Amino acid sequence: MSAFEQLVQQTASARNAFIELPLIQDVLHSGASKGLYLDFLGQAYHHVRSTAPLLALAAARCGSEDYLYQTALFEYIEEERGHEAWILEDIHAMGADPEQVRRGSPRFPCKVMVGHAYYVIEQHVSPYGFLGMIHVLEGMAVALAGKAVSAIRASIAKSTNGGFKYLATHGDLDVRHSEFFANMINQIDQRHLPLVIETAGDFYRLYGDLFRDLDARRTTAAGS
Repeated sequence: MSAFEQLVQQTASARNAFIELPLIQDVLHSGASKGLYLDFLGQAYHHVRSTAPLLALAAARCGSEDYLYQTALFEYIEEERGHEAWILEDIHAMGADPEQVRRGSPRFPCKVMVGHAYYVIEQHVSPYGFLGMIHVLEGMAVALAGKAVSAIRASIAKSTNGGFKYLATHGDLDVRHSEFFANMINQIDQRHLPLVIETAGDFYRLYGDLFRDLDARRTTAAGS
């Protein structure tokens, strides 16, 4: 069994628990309101804008023996740079104020997820831990983004393509990224694999908390 197959197998229960979250299932089957979608985009902006800085930090923590991994991180940085701008474009296309989001702060679950990524890189003294977050966010984009776009567009009866650049483009990009990621996992020193598996489990839970928060706010808004 390859290292990537071990990663997938040992995090399968966490992955399934994420996909089975009530909000995820509701969106996939019934779409989402415009308000819920905008709330998602607002939180996504704050963690996506942290991706390139986190990749740069991980690259800076690499030593001479990590040359191949560091090179891959530099490639990721170029791929991920500026994706938060797509989210602001989508917010504008949906008729909301992107500047309000840009100037705002993420809510607690988003802060904790990004903060944990910094902790993993800095306190574990291992840049490889960040691979757990990449695995979760890119894997979920590939698995869910396309279906989510179709369902959300149908539920809000949006006749134009505007407003879905981040999800649609990111999902397509991450198909290629996932292949690149699998090859990288199979090539790194396997002593790093247990940490990647551990942090992937962490990020399935933390990313799930972001959606639990979105769901709680959706429920509160519906009942008010």
